[in-house]
Amino acid sequence: MHMDVDKTALWLRQAAEAARGASNVLARMPGETRNAGLRAAAGAIRARAPQIVGANQRDIASFDAGGGTPAFRDRLLLDEQRVEAMATGLDEIAALPDPLARTLADWTQPNGLRIRRIAQPLGVIGMIYESRPNVGADAAGICLKSGNAVILRGGSDSNHSARAIHAAVAAGLRSAGVPEAAVQIAPGTDRAYVAAMLAGAGLIDLIIPRGGRSLVERVQAEARVPVLAHAEGLCHTYVHAGANHPMARRIVANAKMRRTGVCGATETLLIDAAIATALLPAIVSDLHQLGCDFRADARARGVIPQLPAATEQDFRTEWLGPTLSIAVVDGVDEALAHIARYGSSHTEAIVTQDEQAADRFLRGVDSAVALWNASTQFCDGGEFGFGAEIGIATGRVQARGPVGVEQLTSFRYVVVGTGQVRP
Repeated sequence: MHMDVDKTALWLRQAAEAARGASNVLARMPGETRNAGLRAAAGAIRARAPQIVGANQRDIASFDAGGGTPAFRDRLLLDEQRVEAMATGLDEIAALPDPLARTLADWTQPNGLRIRRIAQPLGVIGMIYESRPNVGADAAGICLKSGNAVILRGGSDSNHSARAIHAAVAAGLRSAGVPEAAVQIAPGTDRAYVAAMLAGAGLIDLIIPRGGRSLVERVQAEARVPVLAHAEGLCHTYVHAGANHPMARRIVANAKMRRTGVCGATETLLIDAAIATALLPAIVSDLHQLGCDFRADARARGVIPQLPAATEQDFRTEWLGPTLSIAVVDGVDEALAHIARYGSSHTEAIVTQDEQAADRFLRGVDSAVALWNASTQFCDGGEFGFGAEIGIATGRVQARGPVGVEQLTSFRYVVVGTGQVRP
């Protein structure tokens, strides 16, 4: 049974107004006070670990009764180590530099006006996520650090866990004198709460969905609020004719097989025709030994006839598993054309010792992240030195690539004069 639309709209208005007030307080608060709130939240999560694990066991029992995949169950599961990892994550966010203490630019005009561009929070963030209950703690930490308030809506599968985590965070904030309304959670699992958040123009400044493709596509289709998200991670690794062969084998094996389910995993290998005969069999052999299977175009099958044939759809597929699409290309421009046709603007890599070819590729790729001689699996906030990440963004507005605390800020201008008036 769905809730009354008026009730959910009223809930969102009240939650967003409280969040806006909290965000304004956070923006003016010293960075050390926000850090104290984060550390107190971490302490409360540790103190309440038995309650959080107990709440999670209720979610797991419901999940087991309904039946589901082992991978989904693993995403849902919390144990003492995972609860400690959430707390440690908040402590690590507290230790990061204050993103609001940044002057991004500072100049003086010929008329003597001094103009400074200063980092500023976005305001109120709406976070809609699915099975992973720890996302609530991560989102709370990153938003608080960057001076933003957050309204959370977790998945129905992780409802008890999400509430227990939120209760701990709220208790920590209270004890540190940080506004509790800075982190709120929808009061139930009805989908009407999601609809209200998506319709919350003027109340929520940015929606961040974290979950499967269907969730992200729904949010992008229905939101009346700006969305920070990526629907797919259809990443490519291009092995150029000038590649070092052992390096190429090492990079491709890692980019595909280190973790096949992450959004930065390579889904398509592009290899230059000039080296395909010499190098492709070795790459395929390496990956086959790691448990990978393949979908290959006609030119790749000309080199290794036993490879399964790829369809057009295979090159548009984010496998999220041990399957790799392979295409043979003639040079950088053809590789770029393939990526432009099939890619999802996430992460692309070139392997080559040819600096000019690398420069052409890096300039020509229109994705959020482009790498030279490195695995696509480095598309990650921790690996970028951001310390924490709320997701990956592939849009063209606000942040792109890994989204950490700095990416959840905008800016404002402060102008200092000495009595100037406009002529």
